[in-house]
Amino acid sequence: MARVLICEPHDDISALLELVVRRLGHEPVTYRGQETELIGVDAAVIEPGEAAGMRVARVLCADKVPVLFTSIYPADAELLRLEPAAYLVKPFPLYSLERALESVLQPHVPAAACS
Repeated sequence: MARVLICEPHDDISALLELVVRRLGHEPVTYRGQETELIGVDAAVIEPGEAAGMRVARVLCADKVPVLFTSIYPADAELLRLEPAAYLVKPFPLYSLERALESVLQPHVPAAACS
């Protein structure tokens, strides 16, 4: 089970994102402004339109934690420089988020084991 940080300023959307993470069998960690919440997360779903989201994204990207952005705004050059694992524009189908999370959270299989 992976720990997935959710950094979303709107409670209703945050609750929906938590539901998706739980449905995939992972543990959602809701960001409430504490730096300790960033420790030990395996991926993050972040709304980059808020200053807190951008701070969190920069920290996690520097630590090589996969970040998925979900926003009402299209991606700009600054956001793309962070190399998000996915950039989903709201509203998006939930299966898009599920697929993106599954992609970054799937266990690494060595090439030799694939044959």
